[in-house]
Amino acid sequence: MNISPELSVGEVVKQNFKTASLFQQNNIDYCCGGNKPISEACTEAGVDQHHLISQLETIVESNDPDSAYIDSLALDELAGYIEKRHHSYVRRSIPFLQASLDKICEVHGKNHPELFKIRDLFNESAGNLTMHLQKEELVLFPYIKKLAEAPAQGDSLQTPGFGAVSNPIRMMLEEHEAEGSRFEKIAGLSENYKIPEDGCTTYKVTMENLKEFEDDLHRHIHLENNILFPKAIELEKEMN
Repeated sequence: MNISPELSVGEVVKQNFKTASLFQQNNIDYCCGGNKPISEACTEAGVDQHHLISQLETIVESNDPDSAYIDSLALDELAGYIEKRHHSYVRRSIPFLQASLDKICEVHGKNHPELFKIRDLFNESAGNLTMHLQKEELVLFPYIKKLAEAPAQGDSLQTPGFGAVSNPIRMMLEEHEAEGSRFEKIAGLSENYKIPEDGCTTYKVTMENLKEFEDDLHRHIHLENNILFPKAIELEKEMN
């Protein structure tokens, strides 16, 4: 894979997800900011682009079969994968994290008042993500699946009530950006999910699971922003 400064961050991660951790280490957003060229992302993050590209080239020498598999999926298969893998993870994790945050706020909130703000932010995210997933599953994803199936079935698609697929996608992108910003605040308040010396086992488990939730959300958003949504927009254009 030839990596140039003009190549977008999201395209690099799309080709090899192993590069995502390097972007994160350099404070470069690969999901919501994945459309930025490497040169622009490096300038904003204060990173030497030549050194970063050299590191990326070393990483991509090792193949990533998982990324190749995901990129090979048809649109309907990819939408189904995201629902089964990432949407289900979000729904399964929210109740546990809410209960855990309540507990550590009760026990440790006096010495660590930032926990109350972290809990508030997570509860906001939980409510917004729940609505976000419903909109994708009830409106956007069914239409994307129809887009994928129409050519094989010889069907012509009726224009949906929302117009072009780019319209609901634009809304989803804005909501992704909001959740990315919210978790950036959570990471800052927790000093990147640091466990204080007086933190109990529940505190440790809660921070570990919050970090895992954020990491999963980043990959979730990457799959939609950088792979599913662009392919859906392109397919609709071809069909029209």
